[in-house]
Amino acid sequence: MDQSARYSDLSLKEEDLIKGDKHILVAYHMQPATGYGYLEVAAHIAAESSTGTNVEVSTTDDFTKGVDALVYFIDEAKGVMKVAYPNDLFDRNVTDGRAMIVSFLTLAIGNNQGMGDVKHLQMQDFYVPWSMLRLFDGPAKDITDLWDILGRSRTDGGYIAGTIIKPKLGLRPEPFAAAAYQFWLGGDFIKNDEPQGNQVFCPTKKVIPLVYDAMKRAMDETGQAKLFSANITADDHYEMLARADYILETFGPDANKVAFLVDGYVGGPGMITTARRQYPQQYLHYHRAGHGAITSPSAVRGYTAFVLSKMSRLQGASGIHVGTMGYGKMEGGKDDRNIAYMIERDSADGPYYHQEWHGMKPTTPIISGGMNALRLPGFFENLGHGNVINTSGGGSYGHIDSPAAGAISLRQSYECWKAGADPIEFAKEHKEFARAFESFPGDADRLYPGWREKLGVHK
Repeated sequence: MDQSARYSDLSLKEEDLIKGDKHILVAYHMQPATGYGYLEVAAHIAAESSTGTNVEVSTTDDFTKGVDALVYFIDEAKGVMKVAYPNDLFDRNVTDGRAMIVSFLTLAIGNNQGMGDVKHLQMQDFYVPWSMLRLFDGPAKDITDLWDILGRSRTDGGYIAGTIIKPKLGLRPEPFAAAAYQFWLGGDFIKNDEPQGNQVFCPTKKVIPLVYDAMKRAMDETGQAKLFSANITADDHYEMLARADYILETFGPDANKVAFLVDGYVGGPGMITTARRQYPQQYLHYHRAGHGAITSPSAVRGYTAFVLSKMSRLQGASGIHVGTMGYGKMEGGKDDRNIAYMIERDSADGPYYHQEWHGMKPTTPIISGGMNALRLPGFFENLGHGNVINTSGGGSYGHIDSPAAGAISLRQSYECWKAGADPIEFAKEHKEFARAFESFPGDADRLYPGWREKLGVHK
């Protein structure tokens, strides 16, 4: 059934929809199945995403038609369609009237993902008007709070050198805590890897006290504050709260130095919102493990990594992993920096929409996946700044001297870039950075040809 007469209006102008403040706008890449017209399928998507069904029904009234989602733009040649969703379509909390990401996703990528007349459908971008933006929680804490704990400027505190305990699974409590201590002697921030939690060989209630002891000893020895991001991910709301409460109780007077890591993609929006609302004093670390199942550049359904990250800011993530923009081991490219800009700036351009955040706290880009001191200068140059958290596992524990030296090499890499120095020349005066060349010779050969002769390394 062609529903384009009701669920499309190509005379609508985007600037008028934005000015009207009454719609969430969504841009998709869409390809119809063979034998179907583009506008026909686009309208079916809008219908299925709002008030429609596949037949005329007797219960539809004039009010119902007033909250129809409408296709307002198509470019069949480029495979682009845009839909305007009336704000009133979206579910609100009974408790406080606020908005929720689950409702947005239920409509915008709900049943339309399984329709037989759709070959490809992937959300590329969305725009949230102020009238809806103000109904989302947004972050309670941001990177300025971490800079404050670390004793830095709240306006430009710079790079936070972090790691992931490696191996990501298999360490018992004592070696896990020892690995944390070794890194903290040189670095700032340690996170649990996404599978780490309460394994039988490394129980939470045994390892967390040891980690806190390691943190205190490292702080005593270095005179510097340290940060730990603890994984509280769990299927059950009460289990997640039990883990969080135990961790905060254990860290006691240093509880402000604890972030909570939540696997937000596999755990879902409810888990992120629960952590955001129950623990507003903690930095909320959104780990996106599993997201590549739908956000991979090879995917043609679901939504992109850009969309995932933008949603995370609405939900209240203090920081989210954004990939390495082609500089690490994961998929991605240099232009992924627009993901970082969208979540960290108050005014930013997406692939299809400009978004004003109206003072909502930013979400920190967290950089992880195959990064080391040699790769970082290019990354910083591409991004244009270093106000990020970088969690380098192999880049720290793979350093030829020690995890602490690895951490120091990461920070020196940032200092090298910030000073506009030549990395080879900088290495001559900074031992840990210089030793990173020997630690990661494959990267050194690729990025800095002739480094051995210049640094006097003859092996």
